[in-house]
Amino acid sequence: MMNRNGALIVLSIGTAVGLLFGLYPQLDLKISALFFDPARYKLWMGVSYPFWLARTGASWLTALVAAPAFVSLALKLLFPQRPALLPGRAGLVMIVTLALGPGLVVNDIFKDHWGRPRPIDVTVFTGPDPFLPWWDPRGPCPKNCSFVAGEPSGAFWTVAPAVLVPAPWRILATSAAVVFGMAVGLLRVAAGGHFFSDVAFSGVFTFVIIWLVHGLIYRWRQTRITDAAVERWLDKVTTPIQRAGTWIAGRRTRPDPT
Repeated sequence: MMNRNGALIVLSIGTAVGLLFGLYPQLDLKISALFFDPARYKLWMGVSYPFWLARTGASWLTALVAAPAFVSLALKLLFPQRPALLPGRAGLVMIVTLALGPGLVVNDIFKDHWGRPRPIDVTVFTGPDPFLPWWDPRGPCPKNCSFVAGEPSGAFWTVAPAVLVPAPWRILATSAAVVFGMAVGLLRVAAGGHFFSDVAFSGVFTFVIIWLVHGLIYRWRQTRITDAAVERWLDKVTTPIQRAGTWIAGRRTRPDPT
């Protein structure tokens, strides 16, 4: 999936969704309407307890998948002489893609600056704001807006560790990660938190970032690195930190000469 064909497939999906929902934006409303009961004020399927429980579980699962990379980095900071818990490149790909995808691109760049109101806030579903298509950032939402979907982006991010598993399991792991992202996206659409196009683009943007970072670190001859190189870099960073900590601890425990 991290080859050229995978990128072309995902970019084709993004182009198709962009054109279809750009030319016919009412499709977003029709899909969201499937989860809204007009007979009862603002009743979305996704606000029921089972949906809330599934959403919470999905958030925890995403965090558990990401945890090994951060635990490995923390242990390396504490014990620089020991090998990292994860191979150096794997941990680097996981942390960098999580920071760039769900972190920087989705939440900081788009969600906080693209004023598209959420389904639960548009007048069609008894909210106060006008509906806007995905391509229009001029909505009244001031921050944490609908485009693009944050939690589904985090779920789609699990593609990053999935493509790092051994080859016999890679296709299965990657497929499971994509299904997981789609399921979390469905939960958010059902709750009125996002439109379908928000979810689709969150998956496209997240995959493109994973594809680029994976290429830089693993695939492209001009930039690819080795696990040993990452270990050496971490050693250069962590060893002075540990020495400074040891020196400070020694200063604090040294008896007062007076």
